[in-house]
Order: sequence, then C-alpha cells, then structure tokens
Amino acid sequence: MDNKQISKAVIKRLPRYYRYLGELMQEGVERISSNELSEKMKVTASQIRQDLNNFGGFGQQGYGYNVSYLYNEIAKILGIDKQHNLIIIGAGNLGQAIANYANFERRGFMIKGMFDVNPRLIGMTVRGIEIYPIEQLESFIKENDVQIAALTIPKAKAEEMAEKLVSYGVKAIWNFAHTDLNLPKDVVVENVHLSESLMRLSYKVSNMDTGK
Repeated sequence: MDNKQISKAVIKRLPRYYRYLGELMQEGVERISSNELSEKMKVTASQIRQDLNNFGGFGQQGYGYNVSYLYNEIAKILGIDKQHNLIIIGAGNLGQAIANYANFERRGFMIKGMFDVNPRLIGMTVRGIEIYPIEQLESFIKENDVQIAALTIPKAKAEEMAEKLVSYGVKAIWNFAHTDLNLPKDVVVENVHLSESLMRLSYKVSNMDTGK
C-alpha cells in the first residue's frame, strides 16, 4: 500500500466486506461482480471499486472478484490472518460476555486470560478462560505476549489501568469504559460506547415515529 493514508470510512467498511465474502463462500459462490456485491451490501458498486483500489483492486474486468482470494486478501489487510493475544480487564457481566463469544478465536483473537480485583472471582473460569488477580497482570502480559487489552471496568479506573497496560507492553486498548483515554499516539485505542450507540438508535427511531 506504500504507506498510503486510508480513510477511516474505508477501514470501517472492510470488516463488512470480509463478513459478506465469508457468507458468499459458505453459499459456494466462487466469483462476484462489484454490482452483485453492491446489491448484497447496499453500497454502490463504484464505492466498492474505490475502496478496494486503495489496496490494489483485486478484480478483473469482465470477471469480477474471486471471492475466496478477496476474502483472504482482506483478512491480510485487517491483520486477522495472524494471531493476536488478548486479555480482558474486568470480569463482570460485560467482561464475561466478551469472553463467552467464541467467534473471536475464528478471527485470530485469542483471549489468554481475564483480570479482576474481586477476590470472589479469582480462579473462576469463563469458557475455559481463567480469571487472575490484578497483581499478576504485568508478568502475565510479558509471558503471554499480549498485544491487546479489553477494558470493561468503571471509567474512574480506566485511565490509570490503561496507562499501566501500556507501560507493561500492551499496544492496543479495546475500551468499553465510558471515557476517552489520553494515551501515547503509538497506542491504538478503539472506543466502544454502548450507551452512545443506543442513543443514536433512539434518535433514528424517534425520527421515524415523527416522520422527519
């Protein structure tokens, strides 16, 4: 890609392409045109071509896209063709729900452990994933080559914990805490604000009801 700056909008669409291509493979589809993919994804064919041209195009005029090849190439672009070791900080309801989602392993994200301060949770397992005391966090990260940490803790503790994780070598934070983290620029942060998503949904529903 020659270090080309890819827009956030394009990056946001890549997982959708990957998901739809996976469904096409399951249906036995071997090739698809941008127009056919457009009908399935509700994205214009020109937008699909523009998006994929950022990474080399992958299509052949008069043939379209080889579904399996494009699926694997997008996996490489997304980095999910390799394993990423992940830990979860906070073993409450949300942390356990994430741990119970088996689909992560199919995408290369291996949940190596969970951490909590509640002594009643220590030693328990969630889908085979053990909950450890927070005191073991630093050594665990180094011994298990952990790159990503999911934060499912109260926002009052999130910034301090995120800074510790970075100092221990974590390169990316999947942040479910209701706060924006102030971390070094070389640390990747993906914020997941569930309440904001629900409010956007509420806005859309309200506008439908009022005919706006």
